[in-house]
Amino acid sequence: MVKGSGGLIYYVCRDLFYSEYQGEEHLMKAILVKEIGRFEYVDVSDPEPGPDEVLIKVDLAGLCRTDLKIIEVGHRDLVLPRIPAEEVVGTVCGIGQKAYAGMIGKRVYVYPGTSCGECRFCRSGAGNLCGSMQIMGFHRDGGFAEYVTAPVRSLIEIPDGLEFEQAVFAEPLSCCLNAIELARLKANETIVIYGAGPAGTLLSRAASTIGAKPTVVEPDERRRGLVNGCAKIPDQLFDVAIIAVGSHDAYLDAIQHLEPRGRMVVFSGLAPDVACQRIDLNRLHYLEQTITGAYGCTYRHSVRAIEWIDQGRVEVRDMISHRFPLKQLSHALDLVKKRLGMKILLYPRIVE
Repeated sequence: MVKGSGGLIYYVCRDLFYSEYQGEEHLMKAILVKEIGRFEYVDVSDPEPGPDEVLIKVDLAGLCRTDLKIIEVGHRDLVLPRIPAEEVVGTVCGIGQKAYAGMIGKRVYVYPGTSCGECRFCRSGAGNLCGSMQIMGFHRDGGFAEYVTAPVRSLIEIPDGLEFEQAVFAEPLSCCLNAIELARLKANETIVIYGAGPAGTLLSRAASTIGAKPTVVEPDERRRGLVNGCAKIPDQLFDVAIIAVGSHDAYLDAIQHLEPRGRMVVFSGLAPDVACQRIDLNRLHYLEQTITGAYGCTYRHSVRAIEWIDQGRVEVRDMISHRFPLKQLSHALDLVKKRLGMKILLYPRIVE
């Protein structure tokens, strides 16, 4: 049993061994962003779980373009200083005062959001739009560290037999499931997906899982292999278009290739200088087409993502292109920036 610096009593099991912890400061390695444009690999104090939280030993964290954006240009939801990373899996090694002791030793995926649970958005199943939403890696510290704290209600236990390297895909797949849900995509419908990166690949595989017919557009031939994509959109119309690249041209192109009553999902954000687009509203009017946004995901999307990965309905292992210790984040970010890999995984507990 440990008494934290704030007076809170909690139970801790560092590296799954119960130990007496006499109040001395324990340090961990972490990536810390203090100002936009740079980060540090530093020693910081171990986090302390609140009453309804747990302490998690981070086994690995996924790297995505959002992490690159956070560090290089910032983000609407970012609060500094911050430890980034919202794609996190690990092992519960400590519990807050009100948490269930049986959580110790559980392998978990951390749903990155916490919402109020009471507003009209939360009650309608759209907790990601809650005005009180707090996102791990944005509003509170994330998983580019040896340890992270998380609310008990954000945890999803990883099934026996499912590897950490598979379970970490639950976060990006959850976002894809939200987009597909908002697109109202159905079996046998056609869908064009712009971009064959990790998100585009997961969108394609999730669409196939429900029986839809995906086409992936990817100009970069190095990234087309996993989805059998094409360099440009075929001369046909589609029921659904989802844009998984930050290209304003892709949005304009997609609108021109929508069927009557077609639906386009704004999945990837744009830079402010190109975010405002000229759209032919008469086309939407006469063809009864729909444009909708998709941002993040909800807890229920994450539950389904874990289930689909565990059941083999969405394969993810072949998407892992690189594995690095946390210390090599700079090199990993460069690969993301130059689109030289697919999914990059970081291991905070590996030193070299």
